[in-house]
Amino acid sequence: MSQTLSASTLLAVPLAPLVGSALAGIFGTTFGGNWIGRRLSHTLTILGVLVAFVLSAMTLKSVAIDGARFNETIYTWMVVGGLKMEVGFLIDSLTAMMMCVVTFVSLMVHIYTIGYMEEDEGYNRFFAYISLFTFSMLMLVMSNNLLQLFFGWEAVGLVSYLLIGFWFNKPTAIFANMKAFLVNRVGDFGFILGIGLIAAYTGTLNYSEIFAKATQLGAIEFPWYVMGQDVMLITVICICLFIGAMGKSAQFPLHVWLPDSMEGPTPISALIHAATMVTAGIFMVARMSPLFEMSDAALNFILVIGSITALFMGFLGIIQNDIKRVVAYSTLSQLGYMTVALGASAYSVAVFHLMTHAFFKALLFLGAGSVIMGMHHNQDIRWMGGVRKYMPITWITSLLGSLALIGTPLFSGFYSKDSIIEAVHFSHLPAAGFAHFAVLAGVFITAFYSFRMYFLVFHGKERYDQNPDAHHHHDDHGHHGHDDHHAPHESPWVVTVPLVLLAIPSVVIGYMTIQPMLFGDFFKDVIFVDAVRHPAMAKLAEMFHGPVAMALHGLQTLPFWLAAAGVAASYYMYMVNPALPAAIQRMFQPLHTLLENKYYLDWFNENVIARGARALGVGLWKGGDQAVIDGTLVNGSWKLVGWVAGLVRKVQTGYVFHYALVMILGIFVLMTYFVLLNK
Repeated sequence: MSQTLSASTLLAVPLAPLVGSALAGIFGTTFGGNWIGRRLSHTLTILGVLVAFVLSAMTLKSVAIDGARFNETIYTWMVVGGLKMEVGFLIDSLTAMMMCVVTFVSLMVHIYTIGYMEEDEGYNRFFAYISLFTFSMLMLVMSNNLLQLFFGWEAVGLVSYLLIGFWFNKPTAIFANMKAFLVNRVGDFGFILGIGLIAAYTGTLNYSEIFAKATQLGAIEFPWYVMGQDVMLITVICICLFIGAMGKSAQFPLHVWLPDSMEGPTPISALIHAATMVTAGIFMVARMSPLFEMSDAALNFILVIGSITALFMGFLGIIQNDIKRVVAYSTLSQLGYMTVALGASAYSVAVFHLMTHAFFKALLFLGAGSVIMGMHHNQDIRWMGGVRKYMPITWITSLLGSLALIGTPLFSGFYSKDSIIEAVHFSHLPAAGFAHFAVLAGVFITAFYSFRMYFLVFHGKERYDQNPDAHHHHDDHGHHGHDDHHAPHESPWVVTVPLVLLAIPSVVIGYMTIQPMLFGDFFKDVIFVDAVRHPAMAKLAEMFHGPVAMALHGLQTLPFWLAAAGVAASYYMYMVNPALPAAIQRMFQPLHTLLENKYYLDWFNENVIARGARALGVGLWKGGDQAVIDGTLVNGSWKLVGWVAGLVRKVQTGYVFHYALVMILGIFVLMTYFVLLNK
């Protein structure tokens, strides 16, 4: 180990974006004034993120090549009993990889934002928010204890809330950010219960100390029956932690906030809702692998939730017409894939897919944003077409991103997605059969909706003038569309450079990193797999003969042909015979209505859950607060006091002779008492 990591360098990583954010926020937006101007605002925040990225890359190098590690407390701010509340960093290969992904995507998004938000009044505020987000996410992944993880977890949720509702005059945006916040509270309730159970039974919040006690934890039975069954404590802990991940990583049924989060500006969709924040749940489960490995029940639960998300959210992508919503449902589906990998105990594969997906999904979102800019802020793919010749860079990068997403051999998405499908195939858990079907079917669906969008936007005849809403159409910012009959135009370099820089890893990163990340020593001593009970990773390693062989073999496998069929089907239905989708829709009207209403989950949440909770609240308020507490306890007690006071009042008359009489009587009683006592 030639070099150790210094605490001060590591502190600089999250603090650099925080300082940039604070400067842009305080001097760029305070008191309605803009003291430092737009140029200085974006320069400071981009500089902060650039510093964080360079330091993260250096950290990754020393971790991966020199084997450096760091696990220390930086600052203890409170000790409760034996429980230490501290700020500390744990830097190993998983952390270093996450740091690089977060800072790189964030840097690209910061640069892109200069172009995307140039007409927006909230320019400086936006930069302050996304830098603050970068700080929060870095605190989350670098943490060496559950408390700091929870701090980062809540902080990214807060920034997500601020950014989804960034245009706070748009009612839909305000509704969406409230929804995201509330759904995440549900998940976080489970998460904090899990953390509380761990703290109660191990007396510590530090990861390495928890893992050291994992075997003892695994032997404890949970003190209560759950559904009439004995359960192990570790199962309850793992499911509680995973409920936290379901909120943050948008797994069914807590996924409902993510599609609505598209109300925020496009750069945050790319940064938060595709690449970094939504992967926090996946990261957390991978980090907690020593605990999850002990509970097959929890892993089955994870498999089922993940496969439902991977399959059914893909179906919804097929019928969306808003360019950003297609990509949003695609994100949900891909997060389902990562969750399935976690359930199959292929944690490293889940993290590998997290990394490859971060690049190509951020690319697809930013490409969509570039198209939205070129189309003068129209987001409806039914009124696009033939954009390819006007926006060549956006076109080629979006095509590369789409090819990576559907898992074309040699592209990054192929290596991670096919590894997930294989891993589930080798898993022995009861839920693995359904999960394998779901992830296979998902391949066809992914290819179909991705290329449906691609063909409708970039190919075919131009449909800009036929948009019936064009003349009343308000774009994101609430300005009228400039002039809808103008042809699209390529975006400025601040938009296209990040697209190119994200397209490169989207193509090559899987090929370059699959060997060390899945089968090498990269995650050695970081991710634990009980190879006896969960043989999937060991089986994968037996079959792996290098990235080239995998790609060549990939050409003969079912996933490849399913993806090809999906592309062919979408080409036929949207380019060759465009009347077909409408006919199919008429044939399967009830099914289409079900999808159109997103399986009625929003209706269910709003009418059953929200109204039920409200009715419960009103019942407690009317019955509990007013009748019992106010009526009986509070009012009852003052009535009792009043009654006693009434009695006392009769005695207290205010006449001196009454008092004198009472005194004399008192003395008489006392004397009688003493005389009788001394007899």
